[in-house]
Formats: sequence, C-alpha cells, structure tokens
Amino acid sequence: MHIAMWSGPRNLSTAMMYSFAARADCAVWDEPFYAPYLKYSGQQHPMQEAIFAKEETDPAKVAQRCIGPIPDNKTLFYQKHMPHHMLNSFPMEWVSKLCNVFLIRHPARVIASYARKNGEPSLTDIGLPQQAELFQRIVTDTHRVPIVVDSSDIRQDPAAMLAKLCHAIGIAWTPDMLRWQPGGHRSDGAWAPHWYPEVWKSDGFADAEPPIPDIPAHLQPLLDEAMSYYTQLSAFKIAPQAT
Repeated sequence: MHIAMWSGPRNLSTAMMYSFAARADCAVWDEPFYAPYLKYSGQQHPMQEAIFAKEETDPAKVAQRCIGPIPDNKTLFYQKHMPHHMLNSFPMEWVSKLCNVFLIRHPARVIASYARKNGEPSLTDIGLPQQAELFQRIVTDTHRVPIVVDSSDIRQDPAAMLAKLCHAIGIAWTPDMLRWQPGGHRSDGAWAPHWYPEVWKSDGFADAEPPIPDIPAHLQPLLDEAMSYYTQLSAFKIAPQAT
C-alpha cells in the first residue's frame, strides 16, 4: 500500500513519518516534492544547494516513484507530502492512486511555531489553502472522502489515535509506532539539519499540547483566514471518541 500523508509545516509531520518508519513493514519518503518545488518556484530556502545535490528535482520522476515499487521489500510506503510543494505545473494524476491522509493542526499553533523557527508566515507558507484545495480535488477525482487526523488529538492519546488511523487506512496497528530511535532517520531529506533538530531529540510523541496560544494582533487576520480552511478539514477528522 502507498500512503500519502498531506500536511502543512509545523504539523507533527516529521514525528508521524518516524512513527510509520518504526514499523517493520513500512518504508518512508521525506517530502518527495520539496526539491522540485525549490527548483521551479524560485523560492530560496536554507540548505538549498545541498538539497539540489542530494534530492531528485524532476517532478515527473518523483511522481512515478510515488506510485512505483515499494522500497526495501516492504509492504507499506509512507510518503510525507506538503501540499504547498505541488506547483500547478507538476503532475497530479498519481495522487488518486494512493491512500490519501490529511494531517491538520490548529492554525494558531502552526503560526506560533512557524514564527519561532522561520519568521512570520503568510497563508501560503502554512499550506492550509493548498490542503483544502487538494482535499476537494481528491474528493472530485475519487468520489471518496480522504482520511483526516488532527495532530493535537494524536499527541493527546498517541496509542488510541494511531490505532484509529491505522483502522481507517486499513492496516494493522502496532505499538512499535509509539517509539523510535532518537537522532533522525536514514530517509530524512537533505534539509533535516535545519528543520529537524528538535524532533531528532525525541524517541516518541511529545506530551499533549498546551492551550491554544494567543496570536499577536497584527497576525489575527492571517489566523482568521486560516481558520476557515482548518474548519473545513476538521469537519472530517477522525474523532477521538469514535469507536
């Protein structure tokens, strides 16, 4: 099975990749379209030359690998994707062939976390419009509603929520997903030294998140707009109390 996990930045996405990588049956791929995005968008990001030197920059080749053979003789292929990496010129027909999951997080938490790491974000930086647009595209193309899970629910009760997520995907739950070795993963992208130092220190999911943070007044319009997209997606999320 090929699993595409669609997430914005600062959304627990790397910890989720490590969780799936801890399964004996799962290969993982870290942000397949990040290098093509940088090459064709004109954006300047940290470690850009190192990324181009290590990662595939041809979006067509990346797309083919996303639906191609699963590496390392595994039965699951977990792909950590960012919707805002998917430029309009990139192939998209492959997406409907995967099991698509959307990982969301309250925008106030995302904005606060992003600002601490990389300066104040724009709406496109946090990826919520792109998530919502891709969600609707998948619904239209497949006539199925993708799976949605909230990162805060996972941190509140990792075992229960990961079990529910695995059930929704159609795979067996294993407690191996709760722990991983600190220090990163061999599948980390070339950008990991800049973006992942904190999660490299972890060996499992962090404790439940604190209350939703206050956002400075000048960022309130950004939060208000982001909330409309988050609310759309949150309506479909796996409920913590679901059986």
